[in-house]
Amino acid sequence: MKGRRLGIMGGTFDPIHYGHLATAEAARERYGLERVLFIPAGCPPHKKPGTVSDFWDRYMMVMLAVLSNPYFEVSRLEYERGGISYTIDTLIQLRGIYGEETEFYFICGVDTILDVFSWKRPYDLFRMCRFIVATRPGYDLGRLYERLGDAYRDAVTVMEIPMLDISSTDIRERVKKGLSIKYLLPEAVESYIYKNKIY
Repeated sequence: MKGRRLGIMGGTFDPIHYGHLATAEAARERYGLERVLFIPAGCPPHKKPGTVSDFWDRYMMVMLAVLSNPYFEVSRLEYERGGISYTIDTLIQLRGIYGEETEFYFICGVDTILDVFSWKRPYDLFRMCRFIVATRPGYDLGRLYERLGDAYRDAVTVMEIPMLDISSTDIRERVKKGLSIKYLLPEAVESYIYKNKIY
């Protein structure tokens, strides 16, 4: 389909929470994305082995979280490909699936984009997709733009939204300490965590 726009939201999702979901929905609406594809990392390159929850638990939590949104889908692409989950390999695979006419929009937070130069083939990423960066008003991305230079500056779009101050790390710690995680993530995900003793 010519002119199709596909949002990509990758990550460990350990666990997925309302910050991820609100960011994806805001990007979908603002940039006219046909849908947003959530891709839980199979083997995240920046995480030490054994520090990430089982893929199938993370996948199930994402499935439960997006179930009620007809514009959200979940993919096992990185898990099924095997090996380390590099974003560039995922984009190449998606290009083969969806064709050259599809525009890819990689949705992420400001912390992720500031770390992008440590990823595999970062400049190829900017050639293959646009980055929608969710940030707070007044956040300085000057360092990023300096490093990108004029050639890639247009590949990054800042989306200022009232971010929910929620992190997966904090949720895991709260579960370990026996503190409430209610209203930080969908109720179905909360129930899954407790039922399966994820953390």
